[in-house]
Amino acid sequence: MDADSIKPVTIGVAGGTGSGKTTVAQRLVELIGKERIAYIPHDAYYHGLNKMPRTAGEIVNFDHPDALDTPLLIEHLTQLRTGQPVHIPVYDFVNHSRSAQTNRIEPHPIILVEGILIFADAQLRSLLDVRIFVDTDADIRFIRRLERDISERGRSMESVIHQYLESVRPMHLEFVEPSKRYAHLIIPEGGFNTVAIGMVADFIRDKMRIRE
Repeated sequence: MDADSIKPVTIGVAGGTGSGKTTVAQRLVELIGKERIAYIPHDAYYHGLNKMPRTAGEIVNFDHPDALDTPLLIEHLTQLRTGQPVHIPVYDFVNHSRSAQTNRIEPHPIILVEGILIFADAQLRSLLDVRIFVDTDADIRFIRRLERDISERGRSMESVIHQYLESVRPMHLEFVEPSKRYAHLIIPEGGFNTVAIGMVADFIRDKMRIRE
């Protein structure tokens, strides 16, 4: 199928930090085939520090919708849905800035978007044909975030805990959790729920066949 004839199915996978949404998205890529999927993480669209919102305690608030360049993501999704390639940002989480490099994403029959806040924006939400929310207990999510930020992003335990209490948890309650009501499907247990992930993969294959 050439780019001009693609009628993509756009899938959104949301959930709180550490919920396992990335694992779910990656499993879907494995089950359906990466050659058929344009994968876009919302995390790639973070602003640089100079444009980031701050909490009352002057903590950089990465969990507020204004921390992300969602209009650019919407523009890229619109282009992919019409068969045009896009160049998405590459974000450096150690220096909290966008790299000079970009990733070229080609149009594919499936567009898979993943992020904590993708259901919180009405315009972005309207572009998602299938909306999946990964629901995991708060204590498990916190432990996963703590381990990730220490091992992958060079953070100290104290800074991670402080950020979680100052911005992550309040933003989850204000923006992420309420957005769950827009989901078509809620998956508990994240990437460990192989039954649900398999059912979603089958559903996407069927939906894709109808559009092709």
